Amino acid sequence: MTPPTAWQWLSLAGIIWLQSVNGTNTNFPAYSSQLKQLLSLSQLQLNNLAFASDAGKLFGFFSGIAAFYLPLWLVLLIGSTLGLIGYGVQYLFITNYISSLSYTHIFLLTVVAGNSICWINTVCYVVTIRNFPSDRQVAVGLSTSYQGLSAKIYTVIVDALFVSFPEKKAKAYLLFNHLTISATGIYAVITSLRSMPSGLPPFGNAIGVLVFLLAPLVIPLAVKIREILAAKSWINREAKVYNFTVEENVNVERMGMG
Repeated sequence: MTPPTAWQWLSLAGIIWLQSVNGTNTNFPAYSSQLKQLLSLSQLQLNNLAFASDAGKLFGFFSGIAAFYLPLWLVLLIGSTLGLIGYGVQYLFITNYISSLSYTHIFLLTVVAGNSICWINTVCYVVTIRNFPSDRQVAVGLSTSYQGLSAKIYTVIVDALFVSFPEKKAKAYLLFNHLTISATGIYAVITSLRSMPSGLPPFGNAIGVLVFLLAPLVIPLAVKIREILAAKSWINREAKVYNFTVEENVNVERMGMG
């Protein structure tokens, strides 16, 4: 069995990044209070909105069916579009660009946004299983575990960019939700933030996130370098064998002539 290539490792790094920014439902508390204020919601209605995101995942089987009949890039595009609509329209509502949304509209938009996560997850699972067939359980489990970091990633970015404008943070969360989920085809990576020091300023935390985003690229880069060195070593070995064979033939001819 051949070991994974650099491109396979790079695909896993990209999938980890997709999963780490795909848990957009985890930052609902960041803007829920503003929705509650704009719509004059009761606590029960607000709780139902929190449930709506999970309710959208009940229709996740549609993404699985689509993956059988559609190319994966189209499945990813559908998921990105659903997330763009679900979170984007809510962002326009919070920023007063849309003023006529009802509670039912927000509920349905949250369901759509929650369902978008399933489409992106489906693409991640299919690509991981195809690239790591013998270790698919470990690879899928590794990529899925990073989805829990979404809330921390969004928090660090928003705190760094809006440190002087705390009143705009709720809008910023929705803005990042629909922008990042519409750009999930970009390959990037992230690893654990557990070692992040808590005393750093917001901008320092953002730099730390960027460093951790790039860190797992070491694996595919190292594999690629090893492949290049192995190829060069093989070429040099073939050249030495060829030169040795030529010299041996020349010596034999000289001995025959002598």
